[in-house]
Order: sequence, then structure tokens, then C-alpha cells
Amino acid sequence: MNPHRLTYGAAYDFPFAAIIAAVTLCSLLFSVQPKRIPLTSVTAMLLTFVVWMNLTTLVALEPELAWKEWDRVMKTFFMTAIAILALHTEKDIKQYVLVLAVSLGFYGFKGGIFTLASGGTSHVVGPPFTYIGDNNALALAMVTALPLVWYLRLQAQKKWLRFGITGVAVLTVMAIVGSYSRGALVATVAMMVFLWLKSRNKLRIFLAVLLIVPVIYAVMPDKWFGRMETIDNYKEDASAMGRINSWEFATNVAKNNFMGGGYRVFTPKMFLVYAPNPLIFFDAHSIYFQVLGEHGFIGLCLFLSLMFYAWRTGTRIIKFCRNRTDLKWAEDLASMCQVSIIGFAVGGAFLTLAYYDLYYFIIVALVTLDKLLLPKFAERENTSASIAMPPGPTKPGNPA
Repeated sequence: MNPHRLTYGAAYDFPFAAIIAAVTLCSLLFSVQPKRIPLTSVTAMLLTFVVWMNLTTLVALEPELAWKEWDRVMKTFFMTAIAILALHTEKDIKQYVLVLAVSLGFYGFKGGIFTLASGGTSHVVGPPFTYIGDNNALALAMVTALPLVWYLRLQAQKKWLRFGITGVAVLTVMAIVGSYSRGALVATVAMMVFLWLKSRNKLRIFLAVLLIVPVIYAVMPDKWFGRMETIDNYKEDASAMGRINSWEFATNVAKNNFMGGGYRVFTPKMFLVYAPNPLIFFDAHSIYFQVLGEHGFIGLCLFLSLMFYAWRTGTRIIKFCRNRTDLKWAEDLASMCQVSIIGFAVGGAFLTLAYYDLYYFIIVALVTLDKLLLPKFAERENTSASIAMPPGPTKPGNPA
């Protein structure tokens, strides 16, 4: 959320995050709760990906830039590990998801009101000098967080609370539209389809979409529609062609460097060496080509494998919790985490946010859910094995 970037004066650069991280770490060290990261396919892939990124940094083509980015990225993964260690109970996980949803829901609520009030004439942007400072980055963050907001609505017991959360979700969609991000718009459409498939009440989501579309047409100016039309006419759009040049650059870097170019390899100097058109410089503009250029084909395989195993974990949780009223909350959360992954995967195809923490925190939610339900998994497997095991042979003279 980076709330300190919305302030002025000394608070703007005050290290709130470092202090909170230090307090959290100290609390964790003195906690009596067991401190163990479960060894699953997701955590194993996450650890392997982190190790590989450390190795690629050692041979980075732009070492000074790479080590600065390494410091930033490793902080994200360190807090990811801390979150896995700290979350143990149903209450922990629910409060964790609440914080994630409210943190990004704030920008959706604020940005949606701004879009409606301004008639969509200005872009919705995030806090400066952060991962989500850019309008496109904030849009993807809101896309990824929107399913978590909807999860809160599914869990809300009071009618007025459900109504209020629905309002926040609608405003978040308007904020995404007001960001003018084409990638986020495509991601929102893909995510809405999947959200509709996952939702218990499909009619309400369908009606909500029917209400939002006319509002978008009524509020947004012609320049917004003109920008969205370039999605089809990408060959006539200089920005899109620049991205393609950047993607070919990333591919060439990976082909010529087994471990990739390391963090921040997308620089004008490197474009002179590896880009088809060295005079057109663009950032990666894709999480996939960002990882490919920075960490090579192995890094991309690890990144995609992490996404796949996280998805599979969600599917296993959903199947296990289905038709169990006591675990309905876990089924809903796993479903919404999958919707978030869809949003990030589709929107991320056009944005340079491969290491954005919200995506990895969603993976944390799935890992901790899996950890919480593990005893129940084992109990069901033991029960199934007992039922399937035929009775042993009886000895002669003994009653059957």
C-alpha cells in the first residue's frame, strides 16, 4: 500500500516498513508458535526460484543496477517467508487477507470516486516511487486485489456490509478503467469471466457487469475509447511495437546468456547489443519477458512452475472443502486466490511487475491454507484407506 508516500514532510521518507518488519520479526522470534515453512511443491519452487535469482545476480550484465534491484526483491521474498511462518490459524489467515484487500481496496475506492467525479479525463495513479506508482502498475494491483475484496463480500454476514463491499468492488472496477491501462482492461475482462465461473451467485455478478458497462460508456471520454481501440490495431501503435522490440531483446539476451542478464538488464546500453532495433528502448512490459531477460529460460520455467503449482494447490483445496460448510470460507478463499492469479497472469503479460509483492502474498495465502488443512487431508486419506482395506483372513475355529 505504501501509505507513507501519500503524506508530506518527514513521514514521506520515514522507514515505516523497515520498523514494522523489525517488530514483526522480533515478535515471531519470541512467539511460542511452531516456526516451520512446510515443504510443498509451492514452497520448494519458490525457494528454487529465489536461489536461481541470486545466482543470476552474480553474473548480471548491469551489476550496479542489478544489486539495487536484488535488495528490493529479496526484501519481498523475505517478508513472504515471514508471512508463511507467522500464519497458523483460520483467524490469522482471515485477518491477513483482510489487510491485503483493504490496502488495495483503498486505492480502488478512492480511484473510482476520482474517475466518476472527473469524468475520466485524468489517469488514476498510485503513490510515487513505489511498485504501484505508475497508472498501469496500480491498475494491475487493483485487478489482482479485486477478488480478495469479493471474498470479503462472500464472507460478510450483514446485509449492509455486503452492500458496502459491493460498492467498493464496483468503484475498484471504475478505478481500473480510469487508469487508462489496456492490459488491465483485458485482465479485468478475463478475471470477470473466471470470477463468474467461480462465484456461488452468478446472476448477481452478471447483473453487476450489466450495470457497470453503461456507466463506463456514460462517464469515460472519447480519448479513453480511442486508447482502448489500439488493442486491436497494435501494429499502428508505437507503444505496442516498442514492446515487441523489447520482448525480442529479452529473448536474445536469454539465448546468448544461459543465466539471463540479471536484474535491470533492460537498459539503453544493452539494447545496443541485443535489440533488433537498438534505437527504440522500452522496459520489459511483460512479467514473462522480464523474467526471461533477467533470469534466462530456466528462470522463466521456475516462474511459470511456481504459478502452476500455486494454481494446483488452490484446486486441491477447493475439491477438499467442497460440500463442507465448516470449510466454506477456505473454498471461497482458494477460489478467489485463483481468480487473482488469472488477473495477474493476464494483466502481467503487458506490465513489468514480475516481483510485485501482492502476487506472492496471494501465494502465501494458498500455502498457509494448505498448511492449515494438512491434518484434515491426512485424516481423510487415512479414513479412505481404512474403508478400502479388506478385512484380514480369519483363523480356523475363530468366529468371522
